[in-house]
Amino acid sequence: MQNLQLASEHAGFFIFFICVLGLLIGSFLNVVIHRIPLMMKQEWQSDCCELLEIENSTGHEAGETYNLLKPDSHCPNCKSQIQPWQNIPIVSFLFLGGKCANCEEKISIRYPLIEASTAILSGLIALYFGATEQTLALLFLTWGLIALTMIDIDHQLLPDSITLPLLWLGIILNTQGVFIDLESSVWGAIGGYLSLWSVFWLFKLLTGKEGMGYGDFKLLAALGAWMGWQTLPLIIILSSVVGAVIGIAGIIIMGRDKNVPIPFGPYLAIAGWIALLWGEKITQAYLNYAGMTG
Repeated sequence: MQNLQLASEHAGFFIFFICVLGLLIGSFLNVVIHRIPLMMKQEWQSDCCELLEIENSTGHEAGETYNLLKPDSHCPNCKSQIQPWQNIPIVSFLFLGGKCANCEEKISIRYPLIEASTAILSGLIALYFGATEQTLALLFLTWGLIALTMIDIDHQLLPDSITLPLLWLGIILNTQGVFIDLESSVWGAIGGYLSLWSVFWLFKLLTGKEGMGYGDFKLLAALGAWMGWQTLPLIIILSSVVGAVIGIAGIIIMGRDKNVPIPFGPYLAIAGWIALLWGEKITQAYLNYAGMTG
């Protein structure tokens, strides 16, 4: 608490520190986004081989360690190990001209973009909530949402290893009333899950198709656990608006095939983050516009 008080007295330095921390975390999130789906695939293969009683030829079974820490970061093209000075967020990308130092293969622009986005969003959390326990907690939520967004875009997958810890962390924090009361948190988790679960089954009964995945239910449940059941309608509406805007823009600007399925998780994550910072202002503005306030 004393450290938080000291940080609050030096707000500018605190925000700068959080932005730098966001850059470093963004670099790690690039690893998380790339490796977690591969780790899940490896685990699925191992389970299937065990069930079918056949030999598993994956790297994991062969004794090759593959997790978020090992193997060390390397170029996917020439396999050369990336040295620490070549892995400084954004700076190394600019210094290397966006190319591998060994084979000069182009490095995807998404890596520095994720690092920069993580820094900016982390800085906004620090600016909005200040040097408080809420900021410390919401940084973890923000980082988790970034990872989930990118994984869902790449693989149409929202890993339980991220969504479920976020859900439980929201409930645990609210046992102490960090954001809302515990009852609202628990019902937020229940309502978040059941609302999309109901839509899923209604859509499937009417069309015979699956409109979304179970990961979406868990993500909305996690957001409900953090912000309470009262925020769920706003998150659902915002996610639909964000999805419509991005979807239409993708079709018009990028020529995206409208028949290609679009993951819903990123829209939920964006909507949840917007509701987190500006939910009350958006709701109040709507009520004023509708003439529902005195």
